Amino acid sequence: MSFDTPIDRRDTHCVKWDMMGQIYGVPADGGLAMWVADMEFRPPSVVQDALQKLLDHGVYGYFGDDGKYLSAIQWWMKERHDWDVDTASIFTTHGLVNGTALCVDAFTKPGDGVVLFTPVYHAFARVIAASDRTLVECELVNNNGRYEMDFDAYDAQMTGNERMVILCSPHNPGGRVWTRAELQGVADFAKRHDLVLVSDEIHHDLVMPGHSHIPMTKIDGIEDRLVMMTATTKTFNIAGSHTGNVIIADPDLRRKFAGRMAALGMSPNSFGLFMTTAAYSPEGAAWVDDLRAYLDGNRKVFDEGINAIPGLSSMNLASTYLSWVDFSGTGMARPEFTQRVEQSAKIAVNHGPTFGKGGEDFLRFNIAAPRAQVIEAVERMQKAFADLQ
Repeated sequence: MSFDTPIDRRDTHCVKWDMMGQIYGVPADGGLAMWVADMEFRPPSVVQDALQKLLDHGVYGYFGDDGKYLSAIQWWMKERHDWDVDTASIFTTHGLVNGTALCVDAFTKPGDGVVLFTPVYHAFARVIAASDRTLVECELVNNNGRYEMDFDAYDAQMTGNERMVILCSPHNPGGRVWTRAELQGVADFAKRHDLVLVSDEIHHDLVMPGHSHIPMTKIDGIEDRLVMMTATTKTFNIAGSHTGNVIIADPDLRRKFAGRMAALGMSPNSFGLFMTTAAYSPEGAAWVDDLRAYLDGNRKVFDEGINAIPGLSSMNLASTYLSWVDFSGTGMARPEFTQRVEQSAKIAVNHGPTFGKGGEDFLRFNIAAPRAQVIEAVERMQKAFADLQ
């Protein structure tokens, strides 16, 4: 397939396009949807073929015999991430927001503190608040456009009430691929404060050339408190399948998690299992390699155009397809630069404050679209901020 081929998603119950008018005041006709983190690309043909086979059969009953599904996950993690996964450690959830919620439910109780390194994916804070847990925001240090961690500051914030820390690796929205030393720092922090460490690695396949993702499970001495979360959904643009994997090596943590899933009557959606089994294959891997190269091209086009606008700075994107743009250099208040983007450029984007402390001067742009759309977005932005140039 060609990633350059435009696909009209309007009037398809697509939240990204059909809800942007209601939420952001950006009309579907004439507007560009660059907010929700899904892509404007069809999945690889191997996924489409698996669904077509299911449709042709025409019976949509309960899924049984998940051996091929589990083996596909095991193969992918070994082949792409050099990670040996015991299939007995794999739990299937309704996506990773659901996986996060189940972890919070299984390993903490109401009132407990849950630590986030902010700004970070907004659904984490939403789940924590809805669960009546206490959100503890450890703000990342923005060191000249690169997020870093300050564990001395984070240690000082801890009260002893914290029971869990959630890491986004690679980082959304900053695009950081954490180094081994940084991951070790997170692991040591979790051990010092006796925290369950949930590592959301949903973007682990979408790393730009020249960067390498290290699974948290590769860090020594953390296995007894580590929960890994992965999914096909971001990698293959199948988020609507609502399928994710929570992978737990430690027997005690595994038992607690299994108990909560059983108590809630959780079982997976068969469509997601068929799609995952097909995606985690050599054909899927080849498609991902092509996708990464295309996204890297989009990144270069977007960064060059945005960084040419005085006062705007797009954070270096080492992973994901989500560009995090800093508007602080414009001297504008947040309502003004946001209005220029949404009303003048007619681009729907995620607002920085929803990602927590440190996001106040930012907007997040989704660049996983045909390159022509990315070029158009840059041109609209340059026009909307033309008075600065």
